[in-house]
Amino acid sequence: MDLTKPPEPREEPNSYLERVLRARVYDVAVETPLELAKNLSDTLNNQVWLKREDLQSVFSFKLRGAYNRIRLLSKEELSRGVTTASAGNHAQGVALAAQRCGCRAVIVMPSTTPAVKVRNVKRLGAEVVLHGNSFDEACSHAQQLVEHQGLCFIHAFDDPEVIAGQGTIGMEILRQMAEPPDAIYVAVGGGGLISGIAAYVKALWPHVEMIGVEPVDADSMTRSLAAGRRVRLDQIGIFADGVAVKHVGAETFRLCSQYVDDMVLVDTDAICAAIKDVFEDTRSVLEPSGALAVAGLKQDVQKRGRRHQRLVAVACGANMNFDRLRFVAERAELGAEREALLAVTIPERPGSLHKFCTVLGNHNVTEFSYRMADPDQAHIFIGVEVNGRKDTDALVERFQKGGFATVNLSDDELSKVHIRHMVGGRCREARGELLYRFQFPERPGALMHFVANMRPNWNLSMFHYRNQGSDYGRIVVAVQVPETEQKEWQAFLQTLGYRYWDETGNQAYKLFLG
Repeated sequence: MDLTKPPEPREEPNSYLERVLRARVYDVAVETPLELAKNLSDTLNNQVWLKREDLQSVFSFKLRGAYNRIRLLSKEELSRGVTTASAGNHAQGVALAAQRCGCRAVIVMPSTTPAVKVRNVKRLGAEVVLHGNSFDEACSHAQQLVEHQGLCFIHAFDDPEVIAGQGTIGMEILRQMAEPPDAIYVAVGGGGLISGIAAYVKALWPHVEMIGVEPVDADSMTRSLAAGRRVRLDQIGIFADGVAVKHVGAETFRLCSQYVDDMVLVDTDAICAAIKDVFEDTRSVLEPSGALAVAGLKQDVQKRGRRHQRLVAVACGANMNFDRLRFVAERAELGAEREALLAVTIPERPGSLHKFCTVLGNHNVTEFSYRMADPDQAHIFIGVEVNGRKDTDALVERFQKGGFATVNLSDDELSKVHIRHMVGGRCREARGELLYRFQFPERPGALMHFVANMRPNWNLSMFHYRNQGSDYGRIVVAVQVPETEQKEWQAFLQTLGYRYWDETGNQAYKLFLG
């Protein structure tokens, strides 16, 4: 018997409507409020409602599906105990559900999981095993525990009873609104949350749009729906760790193919801006995956020109590492297009800086770095408060008309993460250097693994690392590799196992550091 395989769903048309109605989640969950976000509503010219799943006891919706599944286990299965793989929120749900049902729980979590989630799972009495860098690697290890210890596997999303438990959110939304919403936006990882909500909502209000939201670098459901089959991603971004899933579920893909109307992709800056938006409306801090639906709602409103509609976003989690707030605050203004990063070249002669300030006008400066490049010119790295993309474009045009060559760096990752903190140094001896940006799991030994695998004769001419409370470390490295060893360098990159980007041709690097 395959203990990791979820029960087969029933095929009659109202299967999930019945499952949701039968789901018994309120032994552990509460009916969370549906709140009007007044500031967001005014800004977007729509009624924006937030379904506050961040207010559950484990600060996430995941306890609904976990408890609904575990409560159906037999006494014999409960005596063996349960296991699961999770980046954190499902883990807390399973831990709480197992505690309430009186059974052992062994939770496998990726080694990149935020410390706050690990602590919370242990606090609920579960045993924690850290393994791998993604949900899929953790899941594989959990399935080994099923085979070796006889534990019952509680899938994070690809199980009909887990899906039905999450579907009770849709039931509450319909009950809490006087009129049907025009659209409901839901974060998508493996697909369990949106599958449950959509299956219930579409059974009663089929005209309500169900829109899934994914990060641009973890878009497995978007790609799968476009291809008409489940697509496995080779690599995924883990800023929104709660939805960092390489391969969506078979049952969730079937349900999303049937019920989801559209998918929206958002980047990290947009997620950070959404976290700030929710904070300004509620004084609550969502985790990145928890704010994903809000980010998608904002982007969809702008793209499709929605006006005067009733829009619901599921705020699905608030298990945020405090240290990560530094990064979120730094990127939120860029994501909301309220800040622009510019590189401006000015002549190195008296009066140039005064003229620069005159062209800048009344724009408030958020940061300013000046470095003489040579006897004829200097480069300025400047952060400026703006009011949207058009304001940025207009400012760039004014600088250029004023005789200052200007580059908009607001979308350049190297500039946002590294160069803004490094402006001010060049080295004549660093000729022919290659510049690469790397991302690696933030765990002991990861940085030394990078350095130890480099050849001794490859000279590091620049190195910058920032710890921003994230699940992964980010470094930028300049290295001098002999021309005869370029193939070996490329082989090193392929075998290293870290995500990387070649930034040797990056314009910001050439202006400020090259």
